[in-house]
Amino acid sequence: MIYLVTGGSGSGKSNYAEQLLLTLGEGQRIYIATMLAGNDPENLRRIEKHRQRRASMGFETIECPLGLRNIEIPEDSIVLLECMSNLVANEVFMEDGAGIHTVNEILAGLDLLFERARHCIVVTNEIFSDGIRYDNTTSIYMQFLGALNQEIARVADQVTEVVYGIPVHFKQEETMEDRALQEQNLSPTEVDDTLSYEEMFSFRNIFIRDKGPIE
Repeated sequence: MIYLVTGGSGSGKSNYAEQLLLTLGEGQRIYIATMLAGNDPENLRRIEKHRQRRASMGFETIECPLGLRNIEIPEDSIVLLECMSNLVANEVFMEDGAGIHTVNEILAGLDLLFERARHCIVVTNEIFSDGIRYDNTTSIYMQFLGALNQEIARVADQVTEVVYGIPVHFKQEETMEDRALQEQNLSPTEVDDTLSYEEMFSFRNIFIRDKGPIE
């Protein structure tokens, strides 16, 4: 199954994604880290602390700041990729990144990841609600990230936004309990009747695979 987990900074999405992975059964747990460590001692210390914590939960960490299609994961593994916003930024702004081909390059890597993993959780960031007008380069980065978020959401079995530590499900695989309730003509406890999935993730003026450039 494919899971997309999003949320703002400090929302608790990382902790939710890690705890979600622990519920997905036994198997080889792979953490794909996309953030560049850099040379800052405090940053390096924090990254090492997180790596040790994940190791105590049975995670194997793979560093992947660029070139997602080039990593190899064991078949039938359980994967957590964190996070999409860092990966997009690296591909867009780094000299050896994919540049204008970022969306297609990352989608190709995700296709391979989804094909081999038994379960894959992708963590991304909600950065589109501040109402600030950015420069052209940053706007292109945001459009690339938005395009990828929408495409992942389209193919995901579950889409969850974490708000103040509370998971809000916008798209969720139908469970046996849900089907039983439908047969009894009852509604599940959690129902979002404000927007349909198609309305929530409509595609307009974005770059997806070979449909053309952003306008």
